[in-house]
Amino acid sequence: MRYLLLALSFFVGASMACFAENVKNLDKEKGGSFSYQDSTKSGMSKSKSEIAKNGVRDTLKVKTFQSPKSLSVVPAVSLQQYLKGRFAGVDIQESSGEPGTLQNMFVRGAAVPLLNKKSLYDAQPLVVLDGIPLITEHPFAFDIQQYQDNRIGTATNIYSSIDMDNIASIEVLGNVEATAKYGPQAVNGVILLKTIAADTVKRVTFSTYFGIAPRPNVTTINGNYENQFRQRFYDIYTTNGRYSDDDVYPLYLSDSLSNRYFGASNWSDLYYRDASAYSVNASITGGNDRANFRFSLGNMQNQGVADETALNRYSTRFNINMRPVKWLQFSAMVNANRVERDRNRNLRDRYEQVNYFPDLSSPLSPDKEVYAEYLAQYDKGFDKNKTNIFNGYANLGVDLGAIKLNSNLSVDYNEGYRDIFYPRSLMQNTSYASNYYGFDQRFLFSNSATFDKRISNDYLHLELGQSFQWDTYKYNNAFAYKGSSDFIKINLLNSDPNRDDYLLPKAFPKELVFRYLDRTRSNLVSSFFNGSYSFNNKYTFSTVLRLDGSSNAQPTSRWFFSPTFSAGWNIKNDLLTKVDQISALNFKVGVGRIGRLNSYDNYSQGPQYMSNVGYTGNLTVPGYNAFAVLTRPYSFGWVGYGIPWSYSDQLNTQIAIGLFKNRLNIDATFYTKTEKNQLIGIPDGAEYGYSEFIKDGMSINNKGLEINIAGQVIRKSNLTWTSSLFFNVNKNRLLALPDNLTQLEVGDRLLKVGEPVDSYWLLENDGIYTADSDVPVANGVIRTFKGITLKAGDPNWSDLNNDNKIDNNDKVLQGHALPILVGGFDNSFQYKKWSLNFNFYYSLGRDIVNQNMANRFDFINREGQSNVNSVKEITYWEKTGDYNKYPLYNPWSTVLPYRTDQDLFLEDGSFVKLRTLSLGYDLTQIVKKKVKVRNIYVYGTVNNLFKITKYTGKDPELVSYDGYDTGYGMPIPKTFTLGLKLEL
Repeated sequence: MRYLLLALSFFVGASMACFAENVKNLDKEKGGSFSYQDSTKSGMSKSKSEIAKNGVRDTLKVKTFQSPKSLSVVPAVSLQQYLKGRFAGVDIQESSGEPGTLQNMFVRGAAVPLLNKKSLYDAQPLVVLDGIPLITEHPFAFDIQQYQDNRIGTATNIYSSIDMDNIASIEVLGNVEATAKYGPQAVNGVILLKTIAADTVKRVTFSTYFGIAPRPNVTTINGNYENQFRQRFYDIYTTNGRYSDDDVYPLYLSDSLSNRYFGASNWSDLYYRDASAYSVNASITGGNDRANFRFSLGNMQNQGVADETALNRYSTRFNINMRPVKWLQFSAMVNANRVERDRNRNLRDRYEQVNYFPDLSSPLSPDKEVYAEYLAQYDKGFDKNKTNIFNGYANLGVDLGAIKLNSNLSVDYNEGYRDIFYPRSLMQNTSYASNYYGFDQRFLFSNSATFDKRISNDYLHLELGQSFQWDTYKYNNAFAYKGSSDFIKINLLNSDPNRDDYLLPKAFPKELVFRYLDRTRSNLVSSFFNGSYSFNNKYTFSTVLRLDGSSNAQPTSRWFFSPTFSAGWNIKNDLLTKVDQISALNFKVGVGRIGRLNSYDNYSQGPQYMSNVGYTGNLTVPGYNAFAVLTRPYSFGWVGYGIPWSYSDQLNTQIAIGLFKNRLNIDATFYTKTEKNQLIGIPDGAEYGYSEFIKDGMSINNKGLEINIAGQVIRKSNLTWTSSLFFNVNKNRLLALPDNLTQLEVGDRLLKVGEPVDSYWLLENDGIYTADSDVPVANGVIRTFKGITLKAGDPNWSDLNNDNKIDNNDKVLQGHALPILVGGFDNSFQYKKWSLNFNFYYSLGRDIVNQNMANRFDFINREGQSNVNSVKEITYWEKTGDYNKYPLYNPWSTVLPYRTDQDLFLEDGSFVKLRTLSLGYDLTQIVKKKVKVRNIYVYGTVNNLFKITKYTGKDPELVSYDGYDTGYGMPIPKTFTLGLKLEL
């Protein structure tokens, strides 16, 4: 990795040297403004006067999309994929290349410990589309699930519904003075999206692309390879090829003459494919100053390269502006999308959905013909996954000169349907049917009044407003087992169990039909004041004061006051007006407090009751012996009274400098964010039946540095070269735990005050005991591991406390599940009508636990067990990783030598990827001679061309939120795309 960084530094140095050489000729060029293009070929002009007027930018990095060249150059499915490697401070996690799956994003680190899928919800930034804070699926559905790899229902990425052809600009807000205006929902940062507005000019646009993603090259294996791998352990730890009478060798590996497992391993021909992607979008605008509109339609299809996964999106958008009189304006927008997703056929996902594990003693066969038989049985059922998304607003504005009044009603709604049927032939003569319907809706009503006054070079802005927000999350879920026929497929949600003909002709036994429904609501009432004053274009002062009331807060702490203050100094205008080399120099500091919303209404009610009577191994029992009952929330945890709001205290200082008439711009921000009064479960209350008490008092700090460097290295009449380098360094630390605890064990993680919250808690490996005599003895007692005497073939784990006992006291915090440094490196070249762009995306300082390799070596404990860790997908017959780097421990040892909580499987997950390489040509002048067009642009793009990493697994990106590589992530494909942008 250091060689890559050296090469990158050399390239940047060469760029800057070339830049310095071209600066010498700057005075010979015309104009004092500098218009540079970002990595997507968008134009963003910032003149010296504009920078002086606007002061220090509140955003991390602003990218506006104004030309046909800039839109959809990357065939991304989701918003997260588009943002990846484009903004400093934004870390995108794409744990699978399956189109439309959920992806995580973090702005300036994670503010909460990522202990489970629920905690991810509390760490995501707010996405705002044309002033609408978008709603996403609530994690409360996980409460009824035994397995939480996927949420029940569609589990489709809501942000895959965003059509980038309708987006005019994207901003990432991280500074406290910028995010405070969006309230407690913006405590994790804001992704601000603005769509292309209606226009008075009649304009028709058309864009399309078509792409191919070649199937990945993989090395397949069969039973013979697996036998050779296992034979090494038998040769060392057995004398006759059999460890003991209890060691029953798997039948599927016992018969070397069986073609099912020892024949050709050609399953990949049916699993991987050459996938295609295409998009087509069209829009029309028109009108006059009194009324104008924009209407667009689009369709996008994207196939995955594995397991016949795919996503299909239909989108439409309409917005209109009307000004019946000069002082009154009405605007409205309606945006509707339909997303259909073909999900994977993974065994694990299916078994977790069904909550049933059949006989796992024989995995899927690597033989193509046998595997095809399995797929034929799968195709007798179905898995229909559909999501509808609707959002829009109606806005009324009154312009009274210095005073402006505004009233807005917004709605965001999404609903998901998932209908499943698995035939009996897939699950030992047990069929399964399931129907899901759920929706999330948000209504927002806001009013504001602003006052703007300019006196000479001074400027005053005042804003007073209030808003009401109503959120509702609901799902209905039903499933049934043991259908009488695979030809009867019914909708369980629409069936009435009170009718005499319920489920006729008895498709499913009544006692094996289960129905669940749940709904949660939350309301947010806010009042706010924004004020700013600019003095003589030199000094600026601003404040945001908010009062928010949440229904998810307890009655004694219903309201929260959030003050934010900032001050800016235009050093250029104040002290350096005669220094021509410095075009702009601004300094800004912001400090404030932002509240954090409770995501669950359970926290607002103190001691409570629940309707489900769960138990270990089954969390979805809705009653006792067919009777509805109420119980204490033993599985959720005890919630007491007196729980306050949690909040985030933030401080950021920012300096922005423009040099050589703004040909070089440098923006640096230091920030620190301290989360206080966070809730966490403390193990307690076992005598009352509880697993934990929910308490406040956890505090976490994130601090870091963001750097944005952008410059026009070459600016000639026929040639320009714009380069930008941006990155974010972020570190977190646990400051406090409830009840003054110094550490807390949560599953396989340890939260320790003073240490990072994303570190792994692992044993340190120090070799292998080759003989029983190598095991240390103290006071006549042989070293043990949690009470088990260590022997030859066991790992030599470090005894850090020197008590000759290996246990949790010998574990140490190592590595980071989140990267320390993320960023990108963009370069755009323009030569006459040609344009070339390439973008690098890098993530450094992240460590990965290679659980996939741990499972491969732990074959004794995984073999034939009926649990999720014993499931072998068809990709089990694919060779990945470096087998030779691991010691040959005794796999039969009861200490579980290949456990994942040791640094044996901890690897450096840093990587650099060439994210995008794009080449385009502007045909406008050529085509204009024959056809009347405004713009026409053709381009070709290659995505994910190569990566550089030391990680030995498949891909350092295909890792879950907790840093564990389970091996289930589908590959992120390399894509070749040809596109056309046309404007009439």
